[in-house]
Amino acid sequence: MRVVGGLANVNQYKRWEEPFWTQTLPRLSAGRFSAEIVPFDRAGVPGQEMLRLLQLGVVPFGTVLMASLAAQYPRYTAPDLAGLNPDMASLRQSLAAFRPYLEQNLREQQGVEALAVYVYPAQVLFCRKPLSGLTDLVGRRVRVSSSGQADFVEALGAMAVFTDFSQVAASMQSGAVDCAVTGTLSGNTLGLHRLSTHLYPMPLTWGLAIFAANRRAWEGLPPDLRTLLRRELPRLEASIWEAAQRDTAEGIACNTGARTCAPEQRGDMALVPVSAQDDRQRQTLFATVVLPRWLQRCGRSCAQVWNQTIGPARGLPAPTTY
Repeated sequence: MRVVGGLANVNQYKRWEEPFWTQTLPRLSAGRFSAEIVPFDRAGVPGQEMLRLLQLGVVPFGTVLMASLAAQYPRYTAPDLAGLNPDMASLRQSLAAFRPYLEQNLREQQGVEALAVYVYPAQVLFCRKPLSGLTDLVGRRVRVSSSGQADFVEALGAMAVFTDFSQVAASMQSGAVDCAVTGTLSGNTLGLHRLSTHLYPMPLTWGLAIFAANRRAWEGLPPDLRTLLRRELPRLEASIWEAAQRDTAEGIACNTGARTCAPEQRGDMALVPVSAQDDRQRQTLFATVVLPRWLQRCGRSCAQVWNQTIGPARGLPAPTTY
C-alpha cells in the first residue's frame, strides 16, 4: 500500500501514523501486508488538493486535514468550526453527530471511503507580547490556518494572517505576526516557547483529519486486509484521540516551564487564564459571526445539514437568515 499521511514532525505522524503502517500492519498480518507512508507536506501534495487527489485515485490512501477543505468543501469543516468546541468532550459530541453524514456524503459524492478521523491537540494562541484575554487581540496580526479561525480573530478586531505550519516560527521571529494559533505541543516543537511570551489556552479549534481511501483502491484490497483495517484503524483513531488530549496538557505544561519536560522543551511563558467572560464571548462570537459566515460560504443546504446533525446535538440551531 502507498499512503500519504498528515503533517511531518508532529506526534500524530511520528508516533502513530507512520508506525502503524510500517510496523503494526506487517506485524498484525504476519508479514503478508506492508505499506509505505510519507507526510503530505514532504510528498509535494498540496493539502487543499488531497481530497480531490483521493477522488481521482492519484492518492489511493491519504490523510485529509479538514481545515484544508474550507474553500472547496466547506460543509465538511462543520464539526471543528472556530469557537464551537471549548474542550475535547464537546468536540467528540460534535463529530459524533456529524460523522454519519460525513461518511455517507464522502462515499456518494466523492467516491471516497472515510476509514478514521484523527485529531490534533488544541489549537491555542501563542503571543509575543502580554495579553490578559480575548479583547487584547484588537489590532494584532494573528497567524491562522483556516477560514473559521480567521472569522473568529477578525471579529475580535485582529488581523488574520494565513501562514503554512512550516513558516509559523519564521513569521513569529521576524515580527510578521504578533500571535499564532497552533497546537500546544506542535507550537513547542516549532520553538514558539522561545519566540513568544504568553500562552492563551482556549481551544479555538482542534484540527480534525480524515483518513480515507479512494473507493476503487479500497475495494481492490484483499478482503482479509479490508477486514484487518476495519478492525485496527478505529483502534489507531482511539489512540490518536487519547494522545491528543495528553499532548494538549503536555504542551501547556512544557511551554510554561514544567520541570517534567526536557530542557529543550521547557519554556517560561505566562499562562493566561480563560475567564468566564471570555467563554461567554466565545459563545457569542460563534453564534453571531463564525456560524453565519460558514453558512454564507457553504450555502443554504448547509443550514439544513447543520440543523439535522450538530445543531440539535449541541443546542445551537443555525440561523434562518444570514
